[in-house]
Formats: sequence, structure tokens, C-alpha cells
Amino acid sequence: MDSDEILVARCRDAGDADAFADLVARHRRQVFRLALSILGQGFSGEAEEVTQEVFLRVHHSLGSFRGEAAFGSWLYRIAFNAAINLKQRVRYRAPHLSDQSLAGLAAPGPDPHDQLASAHRRLALAACIEELPDVYQSALRLHYWMGTPTAAIAELLDIPDNTVKSYLHRARRLLQVKLRERGYDHA
Repeated sequence: MDSDEILVARCRDAGDADAFADLVARHRRQVFRLALSILGQGFSGEAEEVTQEVFLRVHHSLGSFRGEAAFGSWLYRIAFNAAINLKQRVRYRAPHLSDQSLAGLAAPGPDPHDQLASAHRRLALAACIEELPDVYQSALRLHYWMGTPTAAIAELLDIPDNTVKSYLHRARRLLQVKLRERGYDHA
């Protein structure tokens, strides 16, 4: 298996479409996960669009890639910026829910009061997460929602591993304060 640098060189020098396809196959999932971590759980369609847009940009910009950073770092920075830009454009849109998801929300459970309280806590938590800086949101979602290890988050965000841990710690503290302000002392 060729390294990213070799594949990039093959794309730039010979216009090798197979080499670019290998780069896409190698990085597509991580780009999608990064975009989804920024956009949020209900925006997988938009995350897929960001992923496609990122690879189109990369294909057109490979000639300007200087190789000062690793290809993955450059790619993930483009993905991060594209997802942030889309999020800012659609900030007030509601996430897409399928009919099946909506039907599941309407189904009564064994204790409607507990379900309602739990739903309110989840909504409050989601609202508090939305108030955090984008890098904190991304780190939280990647780590807790997607189960991504801190080392992988560091690579995706092109930051040191300890910075990821610091972001997670700060995000948790901010969430505690924000939840406490909303009356959820034990959330």
C-alpha cells in the first residue's frame, strides 16, 4: 500500500485517477466523521455533502498542496473548515428526521413522566452543546458520541493529543455550568 505522499505525487505528476481514488477510499470515512461531529447527529446527509465537496476541492487543489504538513492534516483542515462554513449557513435549520424516527418518538413508554424528563434533559444537553465553541463541540461528539479515541481526534483536528484532552475537560466543565444554569444539577 502506497503512502499518502506517493499517492499525491502520482495524482499531481501523472494525473493518476486510481491514486486519487485510493486517497478518497483511505480518508473518506474520517472526513465524514469529522464533518458529522461538527454538524451534529441529525445532519448525516449534509455531512455526506461536505465529504463530497471536500474531495472535489482537494482534487482541484492538489497542485497547490506544498507538502509542508501531512496530506491527512491538510485534508482534515479543509474538511473542518467546510463543515464549519456549512454549519454557520444552516445554523437554524432543524435536523432531518425520518418518519420511522418520528413514529418512535410518539410511542408511549412504560413511564411517560420519566420519558419526558429524560427528553428534556437530552434537549437541554443538546442546546448546551450547541452553545460551546465549535472545536469543543467537535471533540465532544467525536469522543463521546462516535467513540473516537483522543489520539485519532488529535489527528483529525491536527492538534496535539493533550490539547484534545484539554478541550474535552473544558467542554465538560462548561456543560456542567450551562446545565446547572438550566436547573440540571445532576446531569
